[in-house]
Amino acid sequence: MTKRILLLTVTILITLSIGLAYGATPTATANGLLVNYFVNAHTAGAPDGTVQLTNTGATGGNIFAAIYVFYPDEEMAECCACSLTPDDLRTLSINNDLTANTLTSSPLTNGTITVIPSSSPSPTTITPSGQISAWGTHVLTTGVTEEEFQSANLSVKEITSLQNQCNAIFLDGSGHGVCSCGGGS
Repeated sequence: MTKRILLLTVTILITLSIGLAYGATPTATANGLLVNYFVNAHTAGAPDGTVQLTNTGATGGNIFAAIYVFYPDEEMAECCACSLTPDDLRTLSINNDLTANTLTSSPLTNGTITVIPSSSPSPTTITPSGQISAWGTHVLTTGVTEEEFQSANLSVKEITSLQNQCNAIFLDGSGHGVCSCGGGS
């Protein structure tokens, strides 16, 4: 009788754990998706904004920062993936690296930036991995401020959407819409 109860208990626990695994909403890492905004890019007389990225070294190896830049109307303007070694600090210029080569060649003065730590060197194939810390400067009329990127959950739906939009840029952009990685290792 004890063996039957033990077997029944184990079976129930396995069934519950499988159900939880399939029902769970997949997310990347603790900071799976990082997001921030920029304003006054390419504005006469205004300084250039920057994005600072660092690999926290949590995985002990190199990772990539999959970067996606959006117009205020949510259309993707540029995307790229930048290598980050552990404890590396990479500095990207808003004007020269993230908004200089937009898909539509339209000036991009305001928008949002999404960054995802990934083990893939391609922004069209996101494989969430590692941890990235990120900060962005905001060029305001009252001066320049700096703010840490905000962390948000990363769903499979969001991964698919970002990959598809970036892939469309790579296929149809004729070289436009691809950001560059700035300075760092």
